[in-house]
Amino acid sequence: MITIAISSQKGGVGKTTLSINLAHAFARAGVNTLLVDADPQGSVGLSLTRQSRLLTGFYDFLADPGTPLERLIVPTRLSTFSLVACGQASDYEAGGGGPGTHLARVRTFLRLAAERGFGLCLIDTAGGLFGVTGDIISSSSAILIPQQAEPLGIRSVPKLLDGLNRLRIMNPRLNVLGVCLTMVQHDLAESREVAVALRQLLPPELVFQTQIPRDPLFVRASARGLPVGVLEEGAGALAVFDSLRAEIDQKLDTYTRGPNAFG
Repeated sequence: MITIAISSQKGGVGKTTLSINLAHAFARAGVNTLLVDADPQGSVGLSLTRQSRLLTGFYDFLADPGTPLERLIVPTRLSTFSLVACGQASDYEAGGGGPGTHLARVRTFLRLAAERGFGLCLIDTAGGLFGVTGDIISSSSAILIPQQAEPLGIRSVPKLLDGLNRLRIMNPRLNVLGVCLTMVQHDLAESREVAVALRQLLPPELVFQTQIPRDPLFVRASARGLPVGVLEEGAGALAVFDSLRAEIDQKLDTYTRGPNAFG
């Protein structure tokens, strides 16, 4: 199983929107996909099911690793797409603990998910690289970094990359897939300038070509508890996330040196 942590230095960058719709894109492509809500705010669960606060989830497993995985997995209408909510114990050491505090339990969770037959696990993490998020990244195959296309946001990228370099000590095989620009407003000069500045700041291979636009459809989809591509008017957004999925697939193929990253 390939595990991709979707992490950012700060919140409010469109991380949950990206996580939900990217997971849906992989599931539509036939990859047996598990989306894990590891953000104590529970944004993934609240976006996809209004009962998420009542569900046993990821943080409940961290509090009690004897919790059967079957109690955590929530199926969706798409047979290849399953969800694990953050859980009722989502305040469990949410941001605390030193490096490695939760490492063994995170790795146990991922091992059980792999044994269950998932080919891909996408984890929507809390902002920052500390606490549980750091241990998730240290246990993952790869990391994808959403970056809001606004001037203030770009200042956090070098700090994030410095933090990732430190985490590679714990996880030498961690692949940084790159930075994906989110909330892009093509009609706003400042937003376009951020995209240009980011490409000047980072090596070309670390910036995805695909950009996620700021689109009211995402709000509408969340209000209905659906990935945006399910909406009748969601074809354009669906194509954006299919493009991002294809870029990730290509990067993973390169890393795994195989014909198909998901076997």
